[in-house]
Amino acid sequence: FIFTTAKQDYAEKLLDVLDPKKKFIRHCLSQQDCVCAQGCYWKDLTCLDRDLAKTVGLDYTIQAFPGQAANWILVPRWCGDPRDKELLELIPLLAQLSQA
Repeated sequence: FIFTTAKQDYAEKLLDVLDPKKKFIRHCLSQQDCVCAQGCYWKDLTCLDRDLAKTVGLDYTIQAFPGQAANWILVPRWCGDPRDKELLELIPLLAQLSQA
């Protein structure tokens, strides 16, 4: 899943860059799938209809997910640097979580 607070058209453009052949990302949730409270959008993982005890998300801002903070891993914001290896460094942790 990709889950963004961006509008749907931006999310679709993002998917075209991240997964142009549509082989890895099966679903995209965007601003229309977020909860809006006092003009701020946040990601509510309950809309995935999955067991939250087995659900993890990655994001760069804690404001995006106040409802389920325990389910999110805070990562640095990506600014387009091709040398950024942050997500690669998370592979061992994510592999462990997938076995839990």
